[in-house]
Amino acid sequence: MKKALKYVLGALIVTAIVIQFINRPERVNEPVTDNDIIQVLEIDGPMANMLKSACYDCHSDQPRYPWYASIAPVSWRIAEHIEHGRDELNFSKWGTYSARRRDHKLEEMIEEVEEGHMPLPNYVRMHGEAKLSDEQIESLKAWVNTERENIASESTEANN
Repeated sequence: MKKALKYVLGALIVTAIVIQFINRPERVNEPVTDNDIIQVLEIDGPMANMLKSACYDCHSDQPRYPWYASIAPVSWRIAEHIEHGRDELNFSKWGTYSARRRDHKLEEMIEEVEEGHMPLPNYVRMHGEAKLSDEQIESLKAWVNTERENIASESTEANN
């Protein structure tokens, strides 16, 4: 019985080593462009810092990869989260979004934060700096409402 356990344990170790070299996900790390939300909207320090610490790792082209992001199968899951997050909302592409899409994304952003879906709870467990306080959520809501009003007024001006 002990011999079988040694073989199983050995096989698991070999498998863990081998998968490190299989299907290594590509890392995203693009330079910041003029299309980035912080550049487009000229966002100030506290709000920019909040977006970067709570959102940018999954919703931009500049994620920060922790050390464990190089270890499979965790690396596969992280790559999947980043790809999905960027498909939903990519702050690095904000300048390419239409006014209507920007407004919708801002609306969704507040809904997700208020419902506790964003930042992802399992992300916050590993990244304490991403946890938003009630004060930060209120600040984010106020900022989003202001930006949505700006979009509405710009759309009204464009139609006149």
